[in-house]
This record gives sequence, C-alpha cells and structure tokens, in this order.
Amino acid sequence: MQKTAFIWDLDGTLLDSYEAILSGIEETFGQFSIPYDKEKVREFILKYSVQDLLEQVAEERNLDAEVLNQVRAQSLVEKNAQVVLMPGAREVLAWAAEQGIQQFVYTHKGDNAFTILSDLGLEFYFTEILTNQSGFARKPSPEVATHLLDKYELDPRTTYYIGDRTLDVEFAQNSGIQSINFLESSYEGNQKIQALADIPRIFEAGE
Repeated sequence: MQKTAFIWDLDGTLLDSYEAILSGIEETFGQFSIPYDKEKVREFILKYSVQDLLEQVAEERNLDAEVLNQVRAQSLVEKNAQVVLMPGAREVLAWAAEQGIQQFVYTHKGDNAFTILSDLGLEFYFTEILTNQSGFARKPSPEVATHLLDKYELDPRTTYYIGDRTLDVEFAQNSGIQSINFLESSYEGNQKIQALADIPRIFEAGE
C-alpha cells in the first residue's frame, strides 16, 4: 500500500449534492426567465458540466455566462445545508486515512467546496483541495493530476481518481492514473464500483 493516493471528485461521489445544484440552477433560470426542465438539466450536467450548461444557455439567450454563474454560485451557497454525504463516504475516508493513503480533492465546484467540507468536518482528511478557482484547466485536462503527481511525488500506477461521470474517467485516462468510478468504461485503468463501501474491498482483494 506504499504511496497509494486518492484524488476525490465531490459532487455525486463524496457529496450527495445534485439536488442542491439543480435547485440552484432552477432559481437562476427563474431570475432570468429561462425555461427549466429538471430532467433535461440533470442529464446535461451529468454528461457535461454546469459550466457548459450555463455557457450554452447564455449563448442561446444572449446573456453573460459569468453573470449567470455568479447568481448560481450565490444561490448554491444558500443551499449548503441541503448537501449531505454519499452513503459510506465518512467511513471510506477514515479507512483510507488509517491505511496511510494520501487523499486530495479535485472538483469543478468553486471555493464553496472548502465551506462544505469544513461544515461536514471532513477537510482534515485532505492534503490539498483543488477547485475550479485554483487556476488549473478543467477536466478532462490532466493539468491538476500532473501538478499533484509532481508536487507530492505520487506514483501514477497507485494514484486513483474517484468519480461518478465519464468526464472523471477521461480525466484519469488523460492523466495516466488509475480510475475508480460508478460507471463502466473501456479504459483498462478503471474499476467500477456500486457504492463507496466497495473501495476497501478492491484493495483488500489485491493484498
């Protein structure tokens, strides 16, 4: 288990936050009189990202994507209390810490991520937390992985990006690191899980 590292996604992986995110988008759309279809929006942000959604809507309606995002970010901060942990999240973080696995966060969330992790009492598990405001290119660019691999001298063969979307697997693949994901993938470095509780079993089976 020497030098194993976990880089965690947040939304849909450690945090059950999609309802809060959707609620924030609905409020934002309402302020700008944009029609809101919850299922279509959910499908879009799972496949792409919230940023992509806002940019597309802004272009279609001749609005400023940055303004839309500011309104949405404020709305989301007000909904932090709606964000809860995914089942097994606290347990698997504690297990990894006991195993000496170094843990990081890389999320497309803004710096609100620090507040949420602090409110949930989890921030101490992570050596470094990187958000969309950390100045790196967005997933699936390997920029963040390269930064972490170099800075902490991590081994790509034992560094895992843990996420819930195809974008997360693509990030791992582009970065030359391993992937643990809730989805199947053709990437040979990916291991599919049904629940976070499966993660310790993967490593215990390999011992």
